[in-house]
Amino acid sequence: MATSRLSDQERRVLAEIERALSRDRRLDRRLRTFVPPPPRPRVRTAASLLAVSVTLMVTGIVTSEPGVIWAFAAVWPVTLCTVFRLLCRWTKG
Repeated sequence: MATSRLSDQERRVLAEIERALSRDRRLDRRLRTFVPPPPRPRVRTAASLLAVSVTLMVTGIVTSEPGVIWAFAAVWPVTLCTVFRLLCRWTKG
């Protein structure tokens, strides 16, 4: 933090606050072990994955190309997981 714009009194107060916070062991432990929550899926992401999955499924059924079937096999679980997480978020609140 740039302290050059702070007055002497403001610097002393800031130093006092930092000393008080550094003595709080519980806060220190919580800050060291903080894990950010995982990103939540968005509606557009889920809709896009669903559209790609359906397109790959239909294309795989029509053409029976192994590459398309494998692409569908790779995208489908991700789509299910994303849609499931989105539905869980909607039902919670």
